[in-house]
Amino acid sequence: QVQLVESGGGLVQPGGSLRLSCAASGRIFNINVMGWYRQAPGKRRELVAAITTGGNTNYADSVKGRFTISRDNAKNTVYLQMNSLKPEDTAVYYCNADRVQTDGGYEYNRWGQGTQVTVSS
Repeated sequence: QVQLVESGGGLVQPGGSLRLSCAASGRIFNINVMGWYRQAPGKRRELVAAITTGGNTNYADSVKGRFTISRDNAKNTVYLQMNSLKPEDTAVYYCNADRVQTDGGYEYNRWGQGTQVTVSS
C-alpha cells in the first residue's frame, strides 16, 4: 500500500511563510494527481491545491496568489509553498495522492497523516 508522509507544519505569525512537503513511498510508476487538503475544527475538509503529473494546477480561491503547489515526479513528492499566511489558514493539512499506478495496480485517494499549521500572533 502506498504511504504518504507530510512534513513542514508548525506555528507561524500572520504574514509569514511555511513550506509543506509530502513524499509517497512504494513501488510507484506514476501518481496522476497529488494535492493538499485542509481541515479546521468544526469544518469539512477542503481542497487547497492539486497538481497533475503534467503540471496542471488547481487552487482554492482563498489561497490563489499566496500558495504555490509543485511536485517532483522522480521523487514522488509534492510541495506546498505558503506565503502571506493568515489566521484563517490555520488547519490540519493533509496530503492526497489519487490514481497511483503501482506494480500491483492502481490505488486511489491515499492520505497522509496530516500536519498542523497554526497562524497566530
